[in-house]
Amino acid sequence: MPTVSQPLRVLPGWLSVTPPLIAILMALLLRNVIPALLVGIWLGAAALRSFTPQGIFTGLLDSFQVFVVGALADADHAAIILFSMMIGGMVGIITRNGGMARIVEMFVSRAKTAVSGQVSVWLMGLMIFFDDYSNTLVVGNTARPLTDRLSISREKLAYIVDSTAAPVVCIALITTWIGYEVGLIGTALEQIPAIDAPAYTVFLNSIPYSFYPIFAIVFVLAVAVSGRDFGPMYRAEQRARAGEVAPLSSEELPAMQGDNLEAKPDVPFRAWNAFVPLLVMIATLLIGLYATGSGDELMDIIGSADSYKAMLWASLLGALTAAVMSVAQRILTAEETVDAWYGGVRAMLFAMIVLVLAWALSSVTEALHTADYLVSILADSLPAPLVPATVFLLSAVTAFTTGTSWGTMGILMPLVVPLTWAVMGVSGMQDPEHMHLLYSAIACNLAGAVWGDHCSPISDTTVLSSMASSCDHIEHIRTQMPYALLVGGVAMAAGTIPGGYGVSPLISLPIGVLLLIGVLRYFGRVAGQEPATGASG
Repeated sequence: MPTVSQPLRVLPGWLSVTPPLIAILMALLLRNVIPALLVGIWLGAAALRSFTPQGIFTGLLDSFQVFVVGALADADHAAIILFSMMIGGMVGIITRNGGMARIVEMFVSRAKTAVSGQVSVWLMGLMIFFDDYSNTLVVGNTARPLTDRLSISREKLAYIVDSTAAPVVCIALITTWIGYEVGLIGTALEQIPAIDAPAYTVFLNSIPYSFYPIFAIVFVLAVAVSGRDFGPMYRAEQRARAGEVAPLSSEELPAMQGDNLEAKPDVPFRAWNAFVPLLVMIATLLIGLYATGSGDELMDIIGSADSYKAMLWASLLGALTAAVMSVAQRILTAEETVDAWYGGVRAMLFAMIVLVLAWALSSVTEALHTADYLVSILADSLPAPLVPATVFLLSAVTAFTTGTSWGTMGILMPLVVPLTWAVMGVSGMQDPEHMHLLYSAIACNLAGAVWGDHCSPISDTTVLSSMASSCDHIEHIRTQMPYALLVGGVAMAAGTIPGGYGVSPLISLPIGVLLLIGVLRYFGRVAGQEPATGASG
């Protein structure tokens, strides 16, 4: 039987990192994420073909027909889009029926200053701890009128929303992330017969070593309570105190802007018209997680739940509740209710386009084996105590260049656990006394993924934070990145590296918190005490 031979194209490893890096650099330089994402997708699609005139042209066609269509066709992506749009529609209704205005009045009556307003948003972020998408969209959209009223910048709102979403969800005991994380850990542990501990127990043991998420949550509170900021965030806050909550020159992600979504004139402001739909949505999400899960323990049930199905149920019932309440009280007519719902949905479209393009670029990096290349160049010849720190950096770089924390965890966890165990074996450390290395490496995979996600302009959760806060996306990245870099650096220096050498988290955590407060105290300034310097940047 004749055989057919075909030449195999081998791409240089550095090329796999080029598309996301080009996209990130263009986004930061142009301050516009759409063309940056399009160029990144095109460059990656062309690399998969060939850098010939025909390959470049075919790559352009593939970027839309293959990768963008693939991002839209994914069922989980479609669920997130529908969930986001239904949340937007619900917010449109409860804004138009006066419920949101009453909530703002209630918060304003208690939050008299920018400091108390920021603390209120931080507390709201902790309250919705069970899902990062729900947290981001609900807190951002609900808190924005409050922060605008108190002259808090949109950049600060987006930062608080972003840093109380994934950092909280990834370490809380019952969240939509836990099943995914525990499942990844369990699959990886199957490769190590010597470890027979349950995956959930291993996850719980890793939480004290999740220094970045813990420090991120604490640092947001420190910034809020102190009223101090530094770098681009300080300039944004100075501008906001002068009455300009968003830079006039920016192109905002239009969350609830420009769609006449203010309260209808002369309607009664009743808080329950906003609270009830929000509570229905939150309760439905929790019940949906329970109903779609399985197992004997609550942790197992929530961990195995279909979070996307629960999210869709929750957003649908929340929007329907808002609509029915508005019509039943004759606050809005059926036509006005539909118009308010559509206004909220329409306002989400631009951000959804960004989200779809970010997913498409993530697919390109997966096809180019970007993460595999990063592993190959960063994970060789490691001293055992430095394995967790290396894992953190590897996860951070992977999440930054791919824009996905879940993807980073999914790609690296099956590699990180056996790699850590192998290095421990070479160093003679496969014993209970040194299990902290494995716990820390697992925590660093999760924490590094969240850190990279926070700093990446092509991250879906970062896009959602900008969208929900109606903040210019690149300004959100520019103002948040110095804070994320500081917290990540302290997490490494005070937590991960000493932890690799056996220092207890009971020592590292308070030291890290004191370092963060000290840096903020020394370098931070209180906005409003000096003349404003104009738009940030």
